[in-house]
Amino acid sequence: MEKVENEQARGVVNSPHPFDPSAELRTGLAQGRSRTLRHTAVFTITLLAIEFLDEFVFGAREAAWPLIRTDLGLSYAQVGLLLSLPNLVSSLVEPVLGILGDVWRRRVLILGGGVVFALALLLTAQSQDFLVLLISFILFYPASGAFVTLSQATLMDTDPARHEQNMARWTFAGSLGVVAGPIALGAAATLGLGWRGLFLLFAGLTLIPLAMMCRFRFAIGRWGSAKTGFKAGLVDALRTLRRGEVLRWLTLLQFSDLMLDVLLGFLALYLVDVAGATPAQAGAAVAVWTGLGLLGNLLLIPLLERVRGLRYLRLSAVVELVLFPTFLLVPGFWPKLVLLGLLGLFNTGWYLILKAQLYSAMPGQSGTVMTVGNVFGLVGGLIPLGLGLVAERFDLRVTMWLLLLGPVALLVGIPKNGGHPLSGSVGATR
Repeated sequence: MEKVENEQARGVVNSPHPFDPSAELRTGLAQGRSRTLRHTAVFTITLLAIEFLDEFVFGAREAAWPLIRTDLGLSYAQVGLLLSLPNLVSSLVEPVLGILGDVWRRRVLILGGGVVFALALLLTAQSQDFLVLLISFILFYPASGAFVTLSQATLMDTDPARHEQNMARWTFAGSLGVVAGPIALGAAATLGLGWRGLFLLFAGLTLIPLAMMCRFRFAIGRWGSAKTGFKAGLVDALRTLRRGEVLRWLTLLQFSDLMLDVLLGFLALYLVDVAGATPAQAGAAVAVWTGLGLLGNLLLIPLLERVRGLRYLRLSAVVELVLFPTFLLVPGFWPKLVLLGLLGLFNTGWYLILKAQLYSAMPGQSGTVMTVGNVFGLVGGLIPLGLGLVAERFDLRVTMWLLLLGPVALLVGIPKNGGHPLSGSVGATR
């Protein structure tokens, strides 16, 4: 007893739970960091799920064009209009959304866009003629801008020092969605749901990330913290459009799309109408093209740690200039399928690298990136319509050859001895 009392007097009793303020503080900080990391991880996954869903819809729609055309009796010109007019309308609406995304309530814009996104999918599933389908697309495109593109901008704002890494994750999620789209279409056809039933399912799936986003509060970047008004944001966006560096990346993004979304829009029709494939084979070919693109996006993440992004982009453009004419000239479905897979593999990273360069050229203006991109989209949106009219007037073969302007523009426009490596901090101010 005397020994215990002496130890208590010296403060050296081995209590099972000794009071240590510094330990309590460290425990509290560790728990706080753990909660923050979990919150950030769930938030990031939700943003990536939104991109996955958007490209899931897109991949299924592109593979379904032969079915939609037959069901509604569409002409090539009408298909071109469906691809162009909604894009043009969106290019008028989204610049305003982009500026508001930097100066106003971005969260409200994202959630509102998600609601319209779901309603547009519902209308697409119910459309019985060209006009209703066109209206549904006109609603869908700007809704996707608010729901999806502002989600991308928000992801960029979560860690400005890791633009490239976050863009890589975003692109991979989108590629996964594009691959899943044609597979889902095939499954829907097997189950007797058709493309309409699939679009009804898409509308329901939209409610999941929409409900998740309702749980989060998030900042809107530089302009929101400075309480800048819409007029100042508009002036800054116009000033940005006069910068040569920004114009370069915006122009190359439009041309690169010829071998990306524009090619995908006409691919199934080309395989059915020109190459003589069946709609099922065309759907499988789209899945192969997007599947190899998914693999390429996955391989690109470690590759960009070792190779400059712009150097890779120039090399891949040269490869595409060889592969694509060979794809158009070679007879037979199976040789075309092999070349199509290689095309999908080597054009991966085009959007990722060019968009990362654009974000780097506009630090702290993630919403305005959407604005300036859609101003350029006013011109780019005419491209599918023009290609559809060429196919209507001449032949779809002629239209496909025009897509070679994409890699040619990249070889001409990419700096030969400049550019920033896309490993490390892409978000750094130049």
